[in-house]
Amino acid sequence: MDLFDYMRENTMKNESPLASRLRPSTLDEVVGQQHIIGKDKLLYRAIKADKLGSVIFYGPPGTGKTTLARVIANTTSADFKQLNATVAGKKDMEEIVKEAKDGLGMYGKKTILFVDEIHRFNKSQQDYLLPFVEDGTLILIGATTENPYFEVNGALLSRSRVFELKSLEREDIKELIQRAVYDRDKGMGAYNAVIDEEALEFLADVSNGDARAALNAVELGIMTTERDASDGKIHIDLEVAQECIQKRVVRYDKTGDNHYDTISAFIKSMRGSDPDAAVYYLARMLYAGEDLMFIARRIMICAAEDVGNADPQALVVAVSAAQAAERIGLPEAQIILSQAVTYVASAPKSNASCNAVFEALEAVKSQKTMPVPVHLQDSHYKGAAKLGHGKGYLYAHDYPNHYVKQQYLPDGMEDSQFYRPTENGYEKKIKEHLGFLKK
Repeated sequence: MDLFDYMRENTMKNESPLASRLRPSTLDEVVGQQHIIGKDKLLYRAIKADKLGSVIFYGPPGTGKTTLARVIANTTSADFKQLNATVAGKKDMEEIVKEAKDGLGMYGKKTILFVDEIHRFNKSQQDYLLPFVEDGTLILIGATTENPYFEVNGALLSRSRVFELKSLEREDIKELIQRAVYDRDKGMGAYNAVIDEEALEFLADVSNGDARAALNAVELGIMTTERDASDGKIHIDLEVAQECIQKRVVRYDKTGDNHYDTISAFIKSMRGSDPDAAVYYLARMLYAGEDLMFIARRIMICAAEDVGNADPQALVVAVSAAQAAERIGLPEAQIILSQAVTYVASAPKSNASCNAVFEALEAVKSQKTMPVPVHLQDSHYKGAAKLGHGKGYLYAHDYPNHYVKQQYLPDGMEDSQFYRPTENGYEKKIKEHLGFLKK
């Protein structure tokens, strides 16, 4: 490395975004994701032993997918290559494959290829990687925010292990924020800044598990806030935090209890079929800067839990509203959410479908797994028909009203009932239809 390379690398290190500088270089520095990198977990052991196979990291933005890839790069003896699927082409992959073959053939050295946003690769690009993953030329690490079972080549998936990363907990975000403010090596400790407890709690809350969002806000706050003349320090208080993340504090009193009371009142108003109260509490949350997706999730849950099959369209409206609000954003999203809230609140109510699954789960937990009746078993796979699987099954469409009476529940459970339709809304028709069939 010559002097200019050294200076360029040093400048990039010092001037790169805080979220990048604060990235862990070892497993022990990683915050959160203990369900996959706890010391007794397979991924932790594989990374420590440098015996990693192909993996796909799947999870929301800011949860540590790239961070884990960087940790692997710092700990492995293999060559580590990186591509971003949004800009990489086949030529880039061909060069990496050639280098990987040379490294393996001449030095017996493996190559790990990290593909960020792997879901952006089209089918032919993913197909190109397959034989080299299959024969061991490459160990693939893919990162994606999209469900890999829909977006990643099935053959690649079958040769990889999928690890789902979850949104970071509030305490994880708080730990990262404190590192950012006070760490003098990787963080911004040299700026002599302090963060108020109120601001810390607020940023940890509104970042919604996205570490990058919280750290970007901290960096902006420190870089744009003047020092206090009395102590010479940069103070990140609640007002600064709100400005830097462009959200108002979701709080209605000093303890924050009324915040949770408002959410509770919102849900209970929809459940109680009072659209006026429901839209009022919606307005209070919107004015306070509540996260749109948090509100949308509550509407979807209410549509399924409290409306159910009394109006199956309620869930369709709620899901569509959530997608539209996410894509459009404020201020128009408030109109979309209002439509969903008033629809769900005005809809007939039933929790019969909600109760059904909980009762069925209790039945599953309380007894050993009962065998599926033979006539319902799959007869298509090799040898199944010879074992009698599917024998005696009655095809419903061959009978009047597309219904024929036969046993579907396991032996000993024939008389169990989990779903009990009510007389409300569309569920009344469901009840009448099921009653007609069973006559």
